Amino acid sequence: TAEAVAREKMIDPGLVVEAMEESLARAAKSRYGSEMDIQVSIDRKTGRAKFTRVRTVVDEEELENYQAEMTVDQAKPYFVAPKPNQSAVWLRDGQALTDFAGSPQVGDQFTEEVPPVEMGRIAAQSAKQVILQKVREAERDRQYEEFKDRAGTIINGVVKREEYGNVIVDVGRGEGILRRNEKIGRESYRNGDRIRCYIKDVRRETRGPQIFLSRTAPEFMAELFKMEVPEIYDGIIEIKAVARDPGSRAKIAVISYDGSIDPVGACVGMRGSRVQAVVNELQGEKIDIIPWNEDMPTFLVNALQPAEVSKVVLDEDAERIEVVVPDEQLSLAIGRRGQNVRLASQLTGLDIDIMTEEEESARRQKEFEERTQLFMDTLDLDEFFAQLLVAEGFTTLEEVAYVELDELLVIDGVDEGTAEELQTRAREYLEAEAQKALESARALGAEDSLINFEGLTPKMVEVLAKDGVKTLEDFATCADWELAGGWTTENGERHKDEGLLEPFDMSLEEAQHLVMTARVLLGWVDPTELEAEAEDDEEALEGAEDAQA
Repeated sequence: TAEAVAREKMIDPGLVVEAMEESLARAAKSRYGSEMDIQVSIDRKTGRAKFTRVRTVVDEEELENYQAEMTVDQAKPYFVAPKPNQSAVWLRDGQALTDFAGSPQVGDQFTEEVPPVEMGRIAAQSAKQVILQKVREAERDRQYEEFKDRAGTIINGVVKREEYGNVIVDVGRGEGILRRNEKIGRESYRNGDRIRCYIKDVRRETRGPQIFLSRTAPEFMAELFKMEVPEIYDGIIEIKAVARDPGSRAKIAVISYDGSIDPVGACVGMRGSRVQAVVNELQGEKIDIIPWNEDMPTFLVNALQPAEVSKVVLDEDAERIEVVVPDEQLSLAIGRRGQNVRLASQLTGLDIDIMTEEEESARRQKEFEERTQLFMDTLDLDEFFAQLLVAEGFTTLEEVAYVELDELLVIDGVDEGTAEELQTRAREYLEAEAQKALESARALGAEDSLINFEGLTPKMVEVLAKDGVKTLEDFATCADWELAGGWTTENGERHKDEGLLEPFDMSLEEAQHLVMTARVLLGWVDPTELEAEAEDDEEALEGAEDAQA
């Protein structure tokens, strides 16, 4: 019966009856003709099926289906009050008509009962398939509606079966799938095993699973800690970041909003009871609990524990950080197969370069020698004087050429005349190099529209021309990351994308500004729209700052 099917599938009995009515209507159309509008209604109490033919009154110009439609003139002979035993009924706005004064109206429906069809084997099989399909759709809709708001939570289930390495889990009123790549490596399950999973996603699908589970997601660990640590559940302690190598090792960063509560100690628990409960659930996965700090270098030093860090150099624009460790700490900082530094990188969102103190000293010495040689060659200085410039922090010719004169006068042995001579030599050299770059760019086919574009130096134009960017139109089609460089993440690994103008220390913001300016000059973009977007961005930024405050 419909009630039995509905109970078994946990759906509304009315949906099962509707599926049966639709299947019978399809079977009737195969008997009476597919163009007829045959409707079936089943009495919920007696189970009797009533077959009805429906014809709708339409305008003469709109008449297309002569079996299911009729004009006002064609309907007039039938537009009379039905006799007591007559099955024909007129409907207007879904209600049976009782007043037959006047004429039928467009939209009225004339219904009359037709004999029920006797279903053969093929028709019965077809009707059965329709019912099963409708029941499956109703079951899937019910499952989606029930679980869609539970994504991002932990659920307990029972292993039902395993298919090609994927585990099908009974989660009560639905089935979830734990895919092979969402299982912790060493885990294996048998039918009937109890399992705890994280609901990673719930999607409406026409076939296959709709509830997607995970035991490797970082969020799974965060939710487990929320269950074990009341302070996290209450919002006193917040989990700021999680990085996992599932089944092996993990790092979790926490912060306390109550100065009297130690976030690390609260997560560890008495004699490690709280963290051990999470470790046991994750098949012995070792967990480092780290105090979060808004100061990124400090946070990174914490994230690299248990290794000791000597020095940190952060490049915020490149989202890159250099870490210097004592020689004997290098292997500990990197970890087995790079695990420690990889987890620290995931936790902080930065690309981390680790080097020993000896390597860092050698690199600094090499940079010192290269800059000394640069000043010797370009400014015609002796080695001692060039070393003085480098020691004072000068790294490029541009700094020497355009710095305030007072900054050169602080160097021992440099008077005003010497400082002016240094700047003159630097500027003459830079101008000569710019002229060479300009001639090279023209030889490569660079057009004046690009050469004269404000914001690009001759050297930049030369580099662009070598890469095929020769006109302002070419430049305007570039993406900001193509010019300034950037990072892409594939399979959890970050990869560096070299930018054409990256050697000139161009930031993404500068590249974006130049490209948009070029598009405005070419008439591709309305400058008023840019101003409106800039104002919106500024308001959004102010709102975010106010919220943080």
